[in-house]
Amino acid sequence: MDRYAVIGNPIGHSKSPQIHRLFAEQTGQQISYEAVLAPLDGFASTLQHFLADGRGVNVTVPFKEQAWTLVDQHSAAAAKAGAVNTISLQEDGSLLGDNTDGKGLVRDIQVNAGLSLRGLRVLLVGAGGAARGVIQPILAAGPAQLCVVNRTVEKAEQLASLFAEDGPISAAGFQWIEEPVDLIINATSASLGGAVPDMSPKLIRPGHTWCYDMMYAKEPTVFNRWAAEHGAARCVDGLGMLVEQAAEAFLLWRGVRPDTAPVLQTLRG
Repeated sequence: MDRYAVIGNPIGHSKSPQIHRLFAEQTGQQISYEAVLAPLDGFASTLQHFLADGRGVNVTVPFKEQAWTLVDQHSAAAAKAGAVNTISLQEDGSLLGDNTDGKGLVRDIQVNAGLSLRGLRVLLVGAGGAARGVIQPILAAGPAQLCVVNRTVEKAEQLASLFAEDGPISAAGFQWIEEPVDLIINATSASLGGAVPDMSPKLIRPGHTWCYDMMYAKEPTVFNRWAAEHGAARCVDGLGMLVEQAAEAFLLWRGVRPDTAPVLQTLRG
């Protein structure tokens, strides 16, 4: 039985073992999948130890950027994202690093939620690793404009410059933009701390603007509550993104992409 795992710190809350167990049952794949806690200063040794007899790992916070430096090859997505969330042990013993976060986000928005990104004005809040990992797939979906907003505008401008060749992307500070947009994606971790990024409610056109929080919780996140209070047409959390990015990792490892809908339904239930 091939072994896989998710490595992070903290890791006890992770839904990945349940997700991959459901994927394996659905597809008839004989795998095991576990959650592995790595010391904050011991990711490399934890990864090496697991892959001594494991076939691949998912990587979660705070190790995605470090994982990027430890693999031998990068997928196109990982190369530009500067972060790796999926590692696959190749037949020759080398390590392939991929980033499935962006694919998972776009698929959750377009397939599960039913909102095509083509032609939309999209606001991406935050300029950290989570934002960087999803920009290229968002631009590939054909929005009219993607604006990265961040408290430190220089960081947003760096991302806009890095991805300029991939599509229509710009940068702004939180207070620079007040015109309503079609979709706001929160790529900050502010919701985990019970905070909302310092944005103008004017960004939301009541009954029209969708809001998406890459974080998720049992109850609506504080960002989505803020969005609903200001009339957002729909508020979506990141649970679907988690399932969809996991399905992309499963496809890389096993060559088959599971049906995510029943798995997401199980988790929501």
